[in-house]
Formats: sequence, C-alpha cells, structure tokens
Amino acid sequence: MTDQYSSVGYGGISDGLGAKPAVLVVDFQVAFTDPKFPLGGLPMIHAATDKTAELLKVARAHNVPVASCYTAYGSVADMPRWKVKAVREEFIYGHPCTAMDPRIHDPRYDFTFCKNAPSIFFLTPLITFLAKHQVDTVIVTGCTTSGCVRASIIDAFSFGFRIAVPQDCCGDADRGPHEDNLRDCGRRYCEVTDQSAMKKYLQGM
Repeated sequence: MTDQYSSVGYGGISDGLGAKPAVLVVDFQVAFTDPKFPLGGLPMIHAATDKTAELLKVARAHNVPVASCYTAYGSVADMPRWKVKAVREEFIYGHPCTAMDPRIHDPRYDFTFCKNAPSIFFLTPLITFLAKHQVDTVIVTGCTTSGCVRASIIDAFSFGFRIAVPQDCCGDADRGPHEDNLRDCGRRYCEVTDQSAMKKYLQGM
C-alpha cells in the first residue's frame, strides 16, 4: 500500500547513519516531566523521559557526546511571542520548572545550556560543541514532538547532519500530532527509529 507522498518519491532515499553520533536532549526539564507544573502531566512525555534515560546510559557508557537544553528567559520582554500560557508565566531564569529532570541529566557528563527558541540549535553553542567532537549524526530526543523536537530536526537537517529520531524517546500532548510530525519528518529529513535500535547502534561505536 502506498500514498501520494511515497508515490512521487518522498522518503525514497536514505543516507543512513554515520560513525560519530551525539544524543540531543530537547527540553526534558521538569516543566514537562513533573505533574506539579501545568505542562507536566502528559503521559507520552513521561514515557519518553524514561526511554531516553535508558538510551543515555548506553551513550555515556560508550563515550558518545550528550547535549541537553532547557528553555528559559529573563522576562516576557525578551521571549518570543509564545501562545503557551505556562511558558509566558513560568519559563523564567531561576524558576523551579527550568531545572533538568534528574532521570535524564548527568551534569558531570552532559553539555547543558539554555535555549530561547524552539530549536536546540538556534543561537546556542551547540554547533561548536558538535564540531569539536566531529559529530556527523545526531539522535534527537525530547519534547514536544510537534514543537521543539521538530524545529530541532529541521535545523539539524539544514546544518547537514544525519539524523535519527527514536519515536519512543519523544513525547507530545497527543499521539496524533506526535505520529503525524514524525511521519512527515521521516519523509523529508530523518530516519525515524526506536530506542532499542539506537541502543544497538551506540553499542557498536
């Protein structure tokens, strides 16, 4: 069975994965992973956090670079025009919601930084870090799939990286947008895979 995209060649080419991966962890801050915060009660994101934590143990054991980000601002004056109420009210430097979830974060190992836009790449030091480690492949994890994860995938593609996205290491508020965005990104920019396959890939490094 086919569809109009595949019939005209979308997803028809795969470059595979490279020999120098890094894992990118997008916004697994407690704002999204702790139910005491307005955005913190989404089951898919909790499941993705646990899956990512397992993947990161393998990455660190095999000396694979890990870059983690969180989102925060000085005030509403310096943030983009977010339409998300909790972001406007709570994503401020020093607010408890900006802390990294301890399940996925190792401050002794991870390169951790704040971002101010949806993409983990936009005006951040990430490219310098990846270039220093000669990374050719990024494994994108985090939340939300339809927002900051997708933005990060598109920027990774624009910078020329090979990209793998383990679908069970990303989460969203609803399964429909999660699956729709992964399907669309898989047609155009990246390899959509799962945590099990990525663990095997990293164990082969």
